[in-house]
Amino acid sequence: MRAAFYDLDGTLTSGNVVTRYAFLAWRVPSRPRALLKYGKLVAAIPWLVALEHYSRTRFNEVFYREYKGLERRWLESQAEGMFEHEVRPKIYPGAKALVERDRRDGYRLVLVTGALDFDLPPVMRFFGFDDLICNRLLYSGEAATGQIAPPLIADREKQQALLRLCREYNVDTARSKAYSDSFSDLPMLESVGLPAAVHPDRRLRRAANERGWPVLDLKREQHGDTG
Repeated sequence: MRAAFYDLDGTLTSGNVVTRYAFLAWRVPSRPRALLKYGKLVAAIPWLVALEHYSRTRFNEVFYREYKGLERRWLESQAEGMFEHEVRPKIYPGAKALVERDRRDGYRLVLVTGALDFDLPPVMRFFGFDDLICNRLLYSGEAATGQIAPPLIADREKQQALLRLCREYNVDTARSKAYSDSFSDLPMLESVGLPAAVHPDRRLRRAANERGWPVLDLKREQHGDTG
């Protein structure tokens, strides 16, 4: 079996975990609480940018604490609206065509993302992914604790999660694909025989050029042949 593994934020869409949280924070049922959460987020953005540059794992650990106290049922109820208003408008024009071509070519389609589980069902449905590797919020009763179920999906753990799925489904990694925009996903890309950098950051572009990997632009045009 061959599989194709896709990062989400920056690869298939221009959105990210911060913009999706901002969508939710502004809609928290209690208006004073919504204003507090939204204001806190805006004030923290410069620090969050620096933290993400330092460590994607540490960024996720810290950032997802902002979900503490939010109700599971309410979070799940926001998924469809978030997709239509925040996610779908930011999907790159060439993203769905890329995924659909891999499906036609017989690849098992896997979304590998540090995003949270509750908001991903519409994304899975839109692209037609077969499997999902993502972060999952922990709850106490029905309220989010702000903690993530281990292992936290980021950096090298993305690679390890990919390899576990490959073992489970007997995937031939040498004939499989992976796509990402971030240098932090280099281990994931190196795990397959057919990696591609998608509008890569500076460090990933340099790594892709050194290794002769395809560099794709899904923002305005169809992708090239990555096979």
